[in-house]
Amino acid sequence: MWLKPEEVLLKNALKLWVQERSNQYFVLQRRRGYGEEGGGGLAGLLVGTLDAVLDSTSKVAPFRILHQTPDSQVYWSIACGSSREEITEHWNWLEHNVMKTLSVFDSNEDITSFVQGKIRGLIAEEGKGSFVKEEDPEKFREGLMKFEKCFGLPEQEKLVTYYSCSYWKGRVPCQGWLYLSTNFLSFYSFLLGAEIKLIISWDEISKLEKTSNVILTESIHVCSRGEDHYFSMFLHISETFLLMEQLANYAVRRLFDKETFENDLVLHDPLQITKRGLESRAHSEQFSAFFRLPKEETLKEVHECFLWVPFSHYNTHGKMCISENYICFASQDGSLCSVIIPLREVIGVDKGDAANRGVSISTKGKTAFRFTEVRDFEQLVAKLRMKCNATSSPQHINTEVTALLFLDVKKSVCVVSCMRNKKAMTKQP
Repeated sequence: MWLKPEEVLLKNALKLWVQERSNQYFVLQRRRGYGEEGGGGLAGLLVGTLDAVLDSTSKVAPFRILHQTPDSQVYWSIACGSSREEITEHWNWLEHNVMKTLSVFDSNEDITSFVQGKIRGLIAEEGKGSFVKEEDPEKFREGLMKFEKCFGLPEQEKLVTYYSCSYWKGRVPCQGWLYLSTNFLSFYSFLLGAEIKLIISWDEISKLEKTSNVILTESIHVCSRGEDHYFSMFLHISETFLLMEQLANYAVRRLFDKETFENDLVLHDPLQITKRGLESRAHSEQFSAFFRLPKEETLKEVHECFLWVPFSHYNTHGKMCISENYICFASQDGSLCSVIIPLREVIGVDKGDAANRGVSISTKGKTAFRFTEVRDFEQLVAKLRMKCNATSSPQHINTEVTALLFLDVKKSVCVVSCMRNKKAMTKQP
């Protein structure tokens, strides 16, 4: 696999790698302990453990190719391979397609620049369309390679994301990597020759929860086929648990609600499921549930701001949430204030003073809302004006309920509801 060129200090790497081939511009190396009788002894065990704990690609890609220039102490990693055949294929390609060209350059800097550009071009061609939606395509490529090598699952199995964590086997924590894919929860650890490999199907999980006890401050408890599994030491345990919960729920829906699942284009095609997409769905579901909006509403953007509350004559701090059809606000300072504004009811969006970065929204019910301290208020005003123009078509005007606002300020509840449009009422038989 071609790698994004990264600097390597060869002086510090000689103890971990063995040189097998070299020429004027490239070096082929093998990870110490791999392919040696007895696994390379104690040194091989230590290197293998180091690779597993530090998320090194060397555990599943024990061969690599470095680019070098004469009289330079800095080398560049450009390729890795899980087998001698794979890395030899890369080496032969470099000798036949790159080596002859390098001789025409006058400086080492030009040579290195050419090699880096060539490798980046190969990576872009290999991963064209495959990793575009991932947050960090290069890192995800390496994680996917480890996932495929360690577990041997079907090729169509889509890796969503992976995390560093500890798996508790009895009272002993085993440091390794948790892989979340569309159909399986998988864990891999290699410590001093002891390998742990765990594969659990999402539809076999009977319990999934966050727990804590005297030994484990926070952990994720997974129960499958009567066996309990505990994972801890996550960097962001809430984020991990949320994604695990979503994938488990989708597995259940796939079994019992096939019609709905198949109608969802993203979930029906596993290749479309990504970590970013799942997080976005979770936020949209929380948004729709909190404001009691239709489930199909998708949260587009969130802005921290202040809303002027006329009943209490002060500004309350909170978040403005915008979807395709609604502008919503929820306070965060304990005043329990929430607002729902259908975009079809908005007749005006204006900018306030630049000093207070304000946004004023007027509705058909002659109600105005004043939001201040909006970070990108000018861009927000432009976006809202475009949205309101797009939703002011006739089919959106004659609706049964044209506006619904809930204000609950310091336990004083005021409900304002604009009922049916008069034109719509006269058309009724």
